[in-house]
Amino acid sequence: MSAVIGKNGLAQQKQEGDHATPIGIFPLRKVYYRVDRLLKPKTILPVEPLSPRDGWCDDPASSDYNHFVRLPHPARHEQLWREDHVYDLIVVIGYNDNPVVPRRGSAIFMHLQRPDCSPTEGCLALTESDLRAVLAAGADAVQVHAPA
Repeated sequence: MSAVIGKNGLAQQKQEGDHATPIGIFPLRKVYYRVDRLLKPKTILPVEPLSPRDGWCDDPASSDYNHFVRLPHPARHEQLWREDHVYDLIVVIGYNDNPVVPRRGSAIFMHLQRPDCSPTEGCLALTESDLRAVLAAGADAVQVHAPA
């Protein structure tokens, strides 16, 4: 199993917009999936179907920074309901969420790889079969580190 990471590699001190994947051990919080495209994943984590009104705030000036939001939303945000298939299955990684620190990075997920396996903006991307295997195995945390 191999994961695609951010286009700027790994970071000890992640910052918003640096396109790096944070290093550390992080809890897995929740799973979202496109019920119109995929079957519900087997997991011990909470699971919720996505809707076209779902987003994630990535605006460091907002009190909703690094939180799930309903759209429309006044602050800058990512739309979780996408035309491509990258967010058909999303696992929210517990990075910068307890407490949330502005500009330390937001919307760090495990999600599906693009067909060309191109880098992410800071997330971990796996194949659908690998991501489902991680979830089915009862994983409740992820460890991100430099190769040995």
